Amino acid sequence: MTFSIIKTKAQLDSWLKKQKNPIYFVPTMGGLHLGHAELIKAAKKHGSKNSCILVSIFVNPLQFGANEDFEQYPRNLNLDSEIAKGAGANAIWAPSEKDIFQGDKNSLFQINVPPKLQKHLCGSKRKGHFDGVCTIMVKLLSLVKPKVLILGEKDWQQFIILRQLVNALGLQIEVKGIATVRDSNNLALSSRNQYLNSDEYNQALALPRSLQEARKSFKRKGSINIQKLRSDFEKNNLKVDYIQIVDRTTLTPLDQPKSPCLLAAAIYCGRTRLIDHTFLMTRSPIIAIDGPAGAGKSTIAQLFAKKMGLIYLDTGAMYRALTWHIIENQINPNDEKNLLKVLEDFKVDFKSSESSGPQVFVNQKNVTHFIRSPQVTEFVSKISAKFPVREKLTNQQKEFGQQGGIVAEGRDIGTAVFPDAELKIFLTASTSERAKRRALDLKQKGFEVPSLMVLEQQIKERDQADMERDISPLVKAADAKELITDGMKIEVVLDELTKLFREEVPEEMWKV
Repeated sequence: MTFSIIKTKAQLDSWLKKQKNPIYFVPTMGGLHLGHAELIKAAKKHGSKNSCILVSIFVNPLQFGANEDFEQYPRNLNLDSEIAKGAGANAIWAPSEKDIFQGDKNSLFQINVPPKLQKHLCGSKRKGHFDGVCTIMVKLLSLVKPKVLILGEKDWQQFIILRQLVNALGLQIEVKGIATVRDSNNLALSSRNQYLNSDEYNQALALPRSLQEARKSFKRKGSINIQKLRSDFEKNNLKVDYIQIVDRTTLTPLDQPKSPCLLAAAIYCGRTRLIDHTFLMTRSPIIAIDGPAGAGKSTIAQLFAKKMGLIYLDTGAMYRALTWHIIENQINPNDEKNLLKVLEDFKVDFKSSESSGPQVFVNQKNVTHFIRSPQVTEFVSKISAKFPVREKLTNQQKEFGQQGGIVAEGRDIGTAVFPDAELKIFLTASTSERAKRRALDLKQKGFEVPSLMVLEQQIKERDQADMERDISPLVKAADAKELITDGMKIEVVLDELTKLFREEVPEEMWKV
């Protein structure tokens, strides 16, 4: 791999003109370490085989306040280049202040970050810091014009501000966050760690240790003791700059922590300022995917759960399994007495293996194939509308979700079953598109395939029944993201879902 070291704007322009593949941009201030290397590796993994990774190094004077460490900030281009090249970068760009400011830095147009985003956390302690960060970031992005911007999540406030900056300016750039990278003792990697002597390093370990203890305590009790946290820091000779609990997206303080939220702290260890954070959660994240029949919810939810290392909860299969069970036992769904009796004896389980994929069991009988029959499809909507049925299965679904870490799909997951899901998706497609998918599905499963006209009519009737039922009707949750999948390949839908997921759920929240 050819590796380039670029220093001037002219050299950058020349290099960019030669690139035929999308640019993945990793902006840094230098002092590269293993954390930066992980950002570069993530860019390489996220991109296509031929994606081009550019790392910038610019020690931005606009983000340093009076008496901060601008002059002593580590600068070693040769070492930085070795680390960047070793991690897989194609080039490193180290512009001068002259190229960035094009004259006096005081004449550069400035970005003003909305006050509410920098009123708390580091913004309240470092006046003008994030204005300086954003001003230079806009300049860098205008020069590079990358497809993807790779950012570390260690400075969570900065990550949120930069992501909102890109959205606010309408830049066609994907922002990808990478979870905090830590050393073997769990200390967040930072260029400033090299300022610590051995004694200070050992003292600094109390920062991640105490935060993680607070996270575990919150998961057990649903509460947190800030005074104890402060006391733990002070016992280890750490001077507290701030400890705050804020909304993870708006960065506004919370009087009472609400799962999930952000616990962030800044401390001084000797003369070195260090920051860290953790997410307070009473359970792992839940992703709720709703939508009409035939929209591809089951396929997408199953593949997405596998991709993210989450559990797939096929609620549609639960209703189909119960419908099959009622038909098999020749129960009239309008006979409430017998319906209640069959519900008492009904138990659905999911099993999976590499060879067979997800399997559905009713009272230990494998019914995976049977529940996809046209007969079940014909009656499932009517049976699902029965109050005892929805009550029984909704309770079972809520039990499945108590620990979180699931992807659930159905008709009312985001509205009735998991209204507090971290991400809600309304997955849909046109009637004609869904009819084509249904025909293909029936053919693959060996069932008779009606005409597309008949299938479209069946789908329209199913939609109407689902939307008009009195109990938990099919409806898009107010905070759900709509995803229309007409003409989209499965891989594209998964990519879009992954982007939405990462916007709502930081990597640290689902990989703990």
